[in-house]
Amino acid sequence: MSVNTSNAYGKISISDLAIAKVASHAATECYGIVETVSRRFTDSLSELLKKDPGGRGVKVTTSGNRIYIDVYVIIKYGVSINAVADSLKESIKYKIEKFTGMIVDTVNVNVVGVKL
Repeated sequence: MSVNTSNAYGKISISDLAIAKVASHAATECYGIVETVSRRFTDSLSELLKKDPGGRGVKVTTSGNRIYIDVYVIIKYGVSINAVADSLKESIKYKIEKFTGMIVDTVNVNVVGVKL
C-alpha cells in the first residue's frame, strides 16, 4: 500500500516502506530506545536475507490519507517506560507528518524487551 496525495504539480505516492524507514530512524534517535526489533522470528529471518533492513520493527498501515504505525522496540533498563513511549510517539508522529504531509492517526509502541 501507499499514501497518495496530489498538488498543483501532480500526484505524489509514498510507499509504506519509506514511511517505515523514517519511523525507524526517528525511533532510534529517541532517548531510552536501544533498537527497533522484529515482531516475529519469521520476520527476523526474512530481514537477514534482505540487503536493506530499513524499517525493521515498524509496521505501517494506511487507510485513505490516514497513517497507523506500530513500532516494536527494546528499551534501556532504568528509564521510565511511560515517558520514553510518550516521547517516542510524539517524535514519530511529528517526523512522519512533516515527511508526508499526511495525518498520523495512531502510533502504538510495543516494548519487546529491556537491555541493561
